[in-house]
Amino acid sequence: MSTFKSWFSSAKTGLTDQVKKFQNKDFLDAVVAGCAIVAAADGSIGNEEKEKMVGYISRSEELKVFEVSNVIARFNHFAGGFEFSNLIGKQEALKVIAKFNNKPEVGRIIIAVCCAIGAADGDFDENEKRVVRDICTTLNLNPGEFSL
Repeated sequence: MSTFKSWFSSAKTGLTDQVKKFQNKDFLDAVVAGCAIVAAADGSIGNEEKEKMVGYISRSEELKVFEVSNVIARFNHFAGGFEFSNLIGKQEALKVIAKFNNKPEVGRIIIAVCCAIGAADGDFDENEKRVVRDICTTLNLNPGEFSL
């Protein structure tokens, strides 16, 4: 088992309880902004990425604490920034995530969810890992901690 897979497997344990602890609008925005960054990692957000995110969220025990309609609305908000410009979309999404840059416990949950979205199709590719490393930097977390 790869280092990432073993980290990811242990990270998912208890994620549901941790997400419930931080259930609020800022946290939802940070999680969904991270998902939008990962979805746009290849340069655009296609229907496949949207379906992957909604599918993951609707199946995820960890994220069932959020209304799917709210998640979709917030995702569409962040995706709109990427439609305007990949650079601006990423900057706006990272700005929302940066609200948690001094809360490593919350940051680790955001990273775990972003990794889950990236790995949801069975292929957590290098572009997705690269943007998750950028999110780690924004959160003042070491990407090596997540085997990225």
